[in-house]
Amino acid sequence: MGAQGRIAVFTGSLTHSVRKGIVVIDRAIPGLSWLVLLHAPRRNLRQLLRNQWRNLRRNGWRWVPYQLADLIARLAPDKAICAADAAPGCEYTRAAIEARPNVRLLEVADIHADDALQATRSFAPDLGLSLAAPMLRRSLFAVPRLGTVNLHKGKVPDYRGMPPAFWELWNDAHSVGCTVHWVDDKLDTGDIAATAVVEREKFSTLRGLQLRLDEVGVELMRDVVRDVLNGHRPAVPQAGGGRTYRKPTLAQAAALDTRLARTEPRSLALPKRMLKAVVHRGAALASTAGLLAPMTPRITVLLYHRVTDEVRDNLTVGIAQFDRQMALLRARCRVLSLAEVIATDVVPKTREPLVCVTFDDGYLDNYRNAAPVLQRHRVPAAFFVSTGIVASDRRFPHDVRRENPPIAVMNWEQLREMHAAGFTIGSHTVSHIDCAAEPEDVVRRELAQSRDDLRRELGLVDVLFAYPYGGRQHMTPARLELVKQAGFAGCLSAYGGTNIGRVDRYNVVRRGIHWEYSDRAFLFEGLGFE
Repeated sequence: MGAQGRIAVFTGSLTHSVRKGIVVIDRAIPGLSWLVLLHAPRRNLRQLLRNQWRNLRRNGWRWVPYQLADLIARLAPDKAICAADAAPGCEYTRAAIEARPNVRLLEVADIHADDALQATRSFAPDLGLSLAAPMLRRSLFAVPRLGTVNLHKGKVPDYRGMPPAFWELWNDAHSVGCTVHWVDDKLDTGDIAATAVVEREKFSTLRGLQLRLDEVGVELMRDVVRDVLNGHRPAVPQAGGGRTYRKPTLAQAAALDTRLARTEPRSLALPKRMLKAVVHRGAALASTAGLLAPMTPRITVLLYHRVTDEVRDNLTVGIAQFDRQMALLRARCRVLSLAEVIATDVVPKTREPLVCVTFDDGYLDNYRNAAPVLQRHRVPAAFFVSTGIVASDRRFPHDVRRENPPIAVMNWEQLREMHAAGFTIGSHTVSHIDCAAEPEDVVRRELAQSRDDLRRELGLVDVLFAYPYGGRQHMTPARLELVKQAGFAGCLSAYGGTNIGRVDRYNVVRRGIHWEYSDRAFLFEGLGFE
């Protein structure tokens, strides 16, 4: 068949990971045609009330606030705007999927009804993909000429059923799995086409593991589709035994949350945490009520280093924590790209806080964990990398001083991928030097080489610079003049503060974020209080 084919997607929910999976496969394999069959049953009032009663009996009082939170989330408007200068991740929206000329999206009340079956037969698919689909019947999954494969975010046969990662954590497993298997008449019992394992880290959370499984699943399904369309049919029978799980009750979910929360370190005593919570909550309410409108307009530039569940230190945030923070920015703030910040002279007065996201150094988790979350929430971001440490075994001086174990960094191919996705990539020198302490000739050389590395590897024209360590003592007027002479379009610090009233493109101040920030404290930082 070669590198083309007709693919039918069977799904019950066009989640971000489903949409991203379609786009990633379509990019990787030329000449594909798609039929996306979306199962969207329409329930009458009697059915809805019966379902609510069943869930109330199963989950008890927790079902009421759970449903209220779900309703509020559904009613909240999607503020993400995808225009010509689209933020990273806009290509994964439903609108972008429907706009693809080789994709037909068909929403049906019953994926097994005659109209859905006829549409699938008429399309004559070569391969079927079951992505977040209800349990498929043979009348549907057998229509594709080569069969149908299902993406199951769990190990089989030990963890059939749902939801991803929950029961593995409940059973205190050391890893979670992801499986692509052929669909048969039972639940998650078909022959295995491919598997992957995600190791549990010291501070792993349920949401953090699920986010990682989403990305692993996209890559795993892409590889299987490519193999099958190229004439290979990987199929290994499942081992005997196993277990099928069902959705946990809300009480079980709360119990797991409580158990995992105990693994998180605490940095402040309870009275201080409560006082901070009151202050942060008050600021958030004041912002929502418009009471902060008289403040001088400002842009808050946030600084991250690592997004990981391996450690908790002042250079890291957790994966699920970062996901919540980006969701909060999208919902409560106006998120700017760094290019927009640099182009700003006088900060405009806006109803929502103006915020920008940046990263320093170039750790591999920026690519694996941070970039996918940013794309999920369509948040632009800039990544400043030390070009001599990229794609090498060299270590950052601050990691050596802290006696940290070796930490993986990004390579140029990953940076090219991020740049192509719409992220800004900038210079953090070659070797992560202290610009104020090093001799002038060393600083000149590091500035020029890092600039040229980025231009050569990524095709950049206007390159931005963030100086390592970022303190006031790490940059002098003379060294800043060298930055300008090297042709950098802007310079960012890291000693705190907010850009109030105006933006000095050669002194863009930033606020560091790390794991100790609660969600309310994070929003407080976004408001830009001094």
